[in-house]
Amino acid sequence: MSIADIRKEYMRESLTEGDVELDPFLQFARWWKEAVGSDINEVNAMTLATSNREGIPSARTVLLKDYDREGFVFFSNYESRKAKDIDENPHATLLFFWKELERQVRIEGRIEKVDSSESDQYFYSRPEGSRIGAWASPQSTIISSRDVIEENARLYKEKFEAGSIPRPPHWGGYRVKPVHIEFWQGRPSRLHDRILYSFEAGRWTINRLAP
Repeated sequence: MSIADIRKEYMRESLTEGDVELDPFLQFARWWKEAVGSDINEVNAMTLATSNREGIPSARTVLLKDYDREGFVFFSNYESRKAKDIDENPHATLLFFWKELERQVRIEGRIEKVDSSESDQYFYSRPEGSRIGAWASPQSTIISSRDVIEENARLYKEKFEAGSIPRPPHWGGYRVKPVHIEFWQGRPSRLHDRILYSFEAGRWTINRLAP
């Protein structure tokens, strides 16, 4: 089979303006609950797309760790490539693809760091190995071999053996504060349903997009 012949027909559900909540956060909560209750592996995995000041894009998978009406939160190294992009251009897009439900959610907005107390709270909830890893990895930098990471992890484990592992100053959270949230439901013949919420003049508007 050629790559061009790979296709899937989407048949599960539909999405109309009358189906959705007036509030996009309530609509996300509804879809999130259904996704968590399904057989999706790593339901909180989402693509984060950023770009630098020249507009050169970059994308990677990160994990959603919290959401509320303020936005969608993930955590990372503040010296990574994504962090440098965010420093230069504080706009980002998140994309959830829940293929088992034939759904996508696309979130566009401004991105900012969460406050230090929020970063602390999440960091100290992580397993010890993950906390050590935040110290051990100079994320996105070139290293000579895997041995560099293994040795760093060993050294930091020894360093913090006698006490708690503090949060590194170069590690913490980001929040994407949405201005657009699109809900996409797969439909037959590629005539998908797309409902877009946009935050304009202090309120959310709802429109249908052509597939």
